[in-house]
Amino acid sequence: MTQQNQKWNNWLLLLAVVVLAVAPLVFIKGAEFSGSDDQAESAIKEIQPQYKPWFKSLIELPSGEVESLLFSVQAATGAGVIGYVIGLYKGRSEQSKKQNENSD
Repeated sequence: MTQQNQKWNNWLLLLAVVVLAVAPLVFIKGAEFSGSDDQAESAIKEIQPQYKPWFKSLIELPSGEVESLLFSVQAATGAGVIGYVIGLYKGRSEQSKKQNENSD
């Protein structure tokens, strides 16, 4: 694959990710995108209205946006760690292959 084709593929993949992220917001008007915690809480209240949680959150965040931001930071950190580990093992694997080829 040439360098030019790889650049086009990268741009097309980026465009596809943006389209997938924006499409639900554009095509589903008036929909409320809530997290699974909110949906679980409403389902529990519907099934058993007198239910009381065992404990409260240690930190009450000021808004849903802050909660989403912290979740995104957590997800990005996890993805970075996973990417680093995969790259590290791939690099070690390639390095050991080169050493084995040089020793033969």
